[in-house]
Amino acid sequence: MDTASFYTADNQFQRNYQNPTVQSPLDISHSNSINTIHSINREFISENLIAGQRMNGRMSNIRRFFCLFVTFDFIFTGLMWIICVMLKGEYIITALSEQIYHYNIHTSLFDIVLVAFLRFCSLLLFYAILYINHWIVIALSTALTSAALIAKVFLYDWPHSSQPVFEVLLVLTSFVLSWGEAWFLDFRVIPQEEDASRYIINNLESERAPLIRNYIHGLPSLYTESVGNFYSPLGTPEGSLHRFADQLHQYPSARFSREQEDHHKSVAARTLQDAWDLLQKRDWNLEKNNGDDFVESRMEKGGKIFLLNAQMDVSPKYLLDDLYYKVQELPAWNPAILESQKVQAIDEYTDICYQVSADAAGGLVKSRDFVTLRHWAQVEDCFVIAMVRTEHPSFPVDKYIRGETGVGCHVMQTIPNEPNKCNFKWMINTNLKLKFVPKSVIEKEMIAMMFKYAKDLRNHLKPEII
Repeated sequence: MDTASFYTADNQFQRNYQNPTVQSPLDISHSNSINTIHSINREFISENLIAGQRMNGRMSNIRRFFCLFVTFDFIFTGLMWIICVMLKGEYIITALSEQIYHYNIHTSLFDIVLVAFLRFCSLLLFYAILYINHWIVIALSTALTSAALIAKVFLYDWPHSSQPVFEVLLVLTSFVLSWGEAWFLDFRVIPQEEDASRYIINNLESERAPLIRNYIHGLPSLYTESVGNFYSPLGTPEGSLHRFADQLHQYPSARFSREQEDHHKSVAARTLQDAWDLLQKRDWNLEKNNGDDFVESRMEKGGKIFLLNAQMDVSPKYLLDDLYYKVQELPAWNPAILESQKVQAIDEYTDICYQVSADAAGGLVKSRDFVTLRHWAQVEDCFVIAMVRTEHPSFPVDKYIRGETGVGCHVMQTIPNEPNKCNFKWMINTNLKLKFVPKSVIEKEMIAMMFKYAKDLRNHLKPEII
């Protein structure tokens, strides 16, 4: 059995965690709204993530609070200034005239109100209207405010002040509020919105939002009877998929804790985004054609990664169900795989699988085993199964050399007016830890294996072709 066959096995492992949706074959458009199925169990959605969500393009709750805080800053500063003016005992119109029309930096505190007004206008312009997501504007406003207040302290005529306590309090309040705004934006608003953009469910997508964000339901799943539990904000045992162990051929001897599952969900979400980003790169190079199938490649830090482009005569949903939920049946139709098991289901869209590949390249490449974290979602008009290597206590490194799968994926894209066909992509990024085999030989076998994988997959799907 050649290395190509072996790589089919490995690609199978990676398909559990990769997302091949790159160039012309899939023609993915970024203009449409994105419908994806979120990997994060709704049990783990916290109030912080909800506050950072930008629902239907509207302002998030945490940013709205920030804007209210900025408005409060300006109004409170102005109110304190008016109190300081009135405490002088002068007629209000006369006092205001002296403070504003006859402004003097040594006797008037109106410049503090003016600084608060400028800060109010600039922050609302950039963070409420333009909706930027960077700290540079708040950093500049806070720095300039601090400089102006420090200069005011040295230039103001404090010995002749009639109400020094209130005037000092006005200066300190303006200083504290400006720094409080900087802290709140940088350490609360921006981090919570970034987290929500990755993990929160939303129905409509804004053009400013990250690519992979919105999630929909109603897709084929083994776990449909428990979907309701995944949308509960409470961390209850009923929301767990542990009870499906007997259906999923899992190994109950060792399991992840709830905290470990939460960590793996975060890793899975990042892997999906990373896989999709790789597919959108423009520097994929054609390696070889085989009829209508073709393989592309590009260089990454860890080496060359490959992308198979093919067309399958089944619907995208059917192929998704076959590749993701029937992973234990893989050895029956793919001779490059000796063993394939689902180790643990983390949630409805995320699991961990264990696979063992057959010898390849005439015995030059011995069997490897792989532990793979997989996560599937719908992105635009594609179903994506992203995958990456991980570890699980049930399968420590034993008699096989442990292969390493980088970020990879399977992609099943809808073809317009062809409900029973789909464009299929498979991105493979594998390190087999071969020390003495030339890279050119491995790359050649890899390409051949990917073409063979496409052929074996078609033969497997033939009985189901309508």
